[in-house]
Amino acid sequence: MKLAEEVFHRDKALARRYVELARKIAMRCAMRFPRKFRGRVCRKCNALLIPGENCRIRIYKHRIIITCLECGNIRRIPLRRKRHDHGV
Repeated sequence: MKLAEEVFHRDKALARRYVELARKIAMRCAMRFPRKFRGRVCRKCNALLIPGENCRIRIYKHRIIITCLECGNIRRIPLRRKRHDHGV
């Protein structure tokens, strides 16, 4: 993933290939993809999502909506309210 971030601005196809390889390695080793990278990858086209470059992020009706501008895939993540503990 680090290599994909470094090469993203020069060659987007190579960055996509690095992401694809990282996901395949994670699946082969039967481990989950790390959470910090999971939200930064398009599930449909394996593109590394960089806000403002190739993805759009919006907040609408208590959801975060991430749109991949390369393939058009839309991902909706619900926003959850924090619970306040009143110290009872």
